[in-house]
Amino acid sequence: MNISTPLIAWYAEHQRALPWRQTRDAYRIWVSEIILQQTRVAQGMDYYTRFLEYFPTIKHLAEAEEDDVLRLWQGLGYYSRARNMQKAAKQVMAMGGTFPTDYADVCKLAGIGPYTAAAITSFAYNAPHAVLDGNVYRVLARIFGIDIPIDTTQGHKLFSQMAQEMLDKSQPAIYNQAIMDFGALQCTPQSPECGTCPLQDCCTAREKHLVEMLPVKKHKTKVRTRHLTYVNIHDDAQLLLHRRRKGDVWQGLYEVPLIESDHTLSVEEIQNIPWLKPYTQAGGQLIQRTTGLKHQLTHQTLWVDYYELIATPVPFDDYMLVSLSYVSNYGMSALMANLINK
Repeated sequence: MNISTPLIAWYAEHQRALPWRQTRDAYRIWVSEIILQQTRVAQGMDYYTRFLEYFPTIKHLAEAEEDDVLRLWQGLGYYSRARNMQKAAKQVMAMGGTFPTDYADVCKLAGIGPYTAAAITSFAYNAPHAVLDGNVYRVLARIFGIDIPIDTTQGHKLFSQMAQEMLDKSQPAIYNQAIMDFGALQCTPQSPECGTCPLQDCCTAREKHLVEMLPVKKHKTKVRTRHLTYVNIHDDAQLLLHRRRKGDVWQGLYEVPLIESDHTLSVEEIQNIPWLKPYTQAGGQLIQRTTGLKHQLTHQTLWVDYYELIATPVPFDDYMLVSLSYVSNYGMSALMANLINK
C-alpha cells in the first residue's frame, strides 16, 4: 500500500510553518527535537528561540556552565535530557566540532536514540531513515489495524519495520514531516478528523470501528506518591539553597530545605524537625504559604507543602547561603521557582 503520495499531498496543504523546518543545520534540528519531546509545539517555540539565543552553536552549548543550561530548561522537565545535550555537544567538539552525518554515529551521541537520530539525519541530510514517534505509531496502527501493543518488543520491531517500508526513500525528510504532522493534526488521539482524511478508504481502523481503540499499549505507568514539605529559611538578604543529588527527579537543580515524609506534616511536626528546632525555639516565624499542592510527573505524584521561616539562615550539611538578589541565577525546577516567586 502506498500511503506516501496522499500524505505528502496533505502535507503540502496543511503543514505547520515551524522555524526548525527552515534550516538544514543539524544542531538546530536536534535542539528542536529534544525540546518537542518535552512539550507541545506552541510552548516549545519560546524555549527553542531562547535556547538558541544563548547557545547559537554547538560550541556555545559545549562550553556553557551546566547551571545556565538547566536554568534555560526550567519548566520543560526531564532535566537529564538537557544534561545529555550538553554532554553530546562536548562529544561533537571532541570529534572536531562538526555534527556527524552518519545515522550510526549520531546514535552514539549522549541522549540520542533511534527516533531522534532518524529525525536529525532525515531532516538535515535527507537520509532514508523513518521516524517513529507517538504520531507515527498511531497513524500506522489505525491504517493497518494493528492491535499488537506498541510498548512491547514485538510491537516496536513490527512498527519499526513498517515505518521503514512506508518511507518514501526519494524524499524522506518531507515524508517524515508529513506523517508526523498528519498524526498531530488529522489522525489525533481523540476525535480524529476521519471524515476529511485522505486515507479513509484504506484505513482498517475506520472500516472496523477501531479508531478509538488503536494504538494499543500493554503496560500502565506505575505512579509513586510522595509528600514533600519545603521550608524556605530566609531573612531580608539571604536564603538557604542546596543542589539535589543524582538518582532522583530534578537532579542537579537547586531547592530550599526539604522534608520528605510518608504523609502530610502538621505544623507541629515541622517545628520539631531537629534542624528546624533551633529556629522555631528562638522565635523564628513559620508561615504557611502553600499546602496540598498536587504536582504530577510522569511516574510520580507529588503532594507539596511550602512554608517560609523568617529567621537568619545558618548553613548546614550541603546547604549554602545565597543572596536573594541572585536566586534567579540558579537552575530550579518550575515547581521550585514558582513557590519561591510567590
